[in-house]
Amino acid sequence: MALNWKPVQPPRPVTLCGRSVTLEPLDADRHSGAIWNAVRGHDEVWTWLADGPYASESALHAALAEKQASQNAVFLAILPAPNGQLANRPDVPSPHPAAGYASYMRIDPAHGVVEVGNILLSPGLQRTTAATEAMYLMARHVFDDLGYRRYEWKCNAENQPSRRAVLRLGFSFEGIFRQHMVIKDRNRDTAWFAMLDREWPALKQAIENWLDPANFVADRKQRYKLAAYLQSKRL
Repeated sequence: MALNWKPVQPPRPVTLCGRSVTLEPLDADRHSGAIWNAVRGHDEVWTWLADGPYASESALHAALAEKQASQNAVFLAILPAPNGQLANRPDVPSPHPAAGYASYMRIDPAHGVVEVGNILLSPGLQRTTAATEAMYLMARHVFDDLGYRRYEWKCNAENQPSRRAVLRLGFSFEGIFRQHMVIKDRNRDTAWFAMLDREWPALKQAIENWLDPANFVADRKQRYKLAAYLQSKRL
């Protein structure tokens, strides 16, 4: 652990580009239509979120406008590129439609701690290379660009898909906070996960190895699962 820790800067709206996905600052006017089309008829995507589902695009637009204006979180739209196309440059708005969003939240620059949360992935974005790369780009920005010490992920303890996803990405399970919240009139026990700055270099290399085009064959099938690369990099 480095001595003489100095506070870091809070995350700000930023564009992050990868091979298969672009993240850009959430903009209700720009993104609500595409997100509405991506999730319409799939109310299950809101099950574990504190808001939604929404009955109309206008209602979703209003909710996204509130997220866009939030002073406590930084929301990024997730725009996957069609197969075979590269994501866009960071200085040019992506031409691809948004299929979800995620945020930096519970931001604590004084202690170098930040959480990724409020993650909405449309059915078409779930379990894709773009979804994995989006989470990688957000983690890389936190550690490599901003210098944070700790990156957190929290979810309802009953949300098994989220718990599997976070472990797949290399976060470590840290425990359950019982009766932590009341969400949509129901108790929420919260499962806590985190990765640390000293763990990030090995995790970063493992995810980059998995994302390498050489790891994919016809029909975008992976040669090796991410778990295999993570296991090879565990210290």
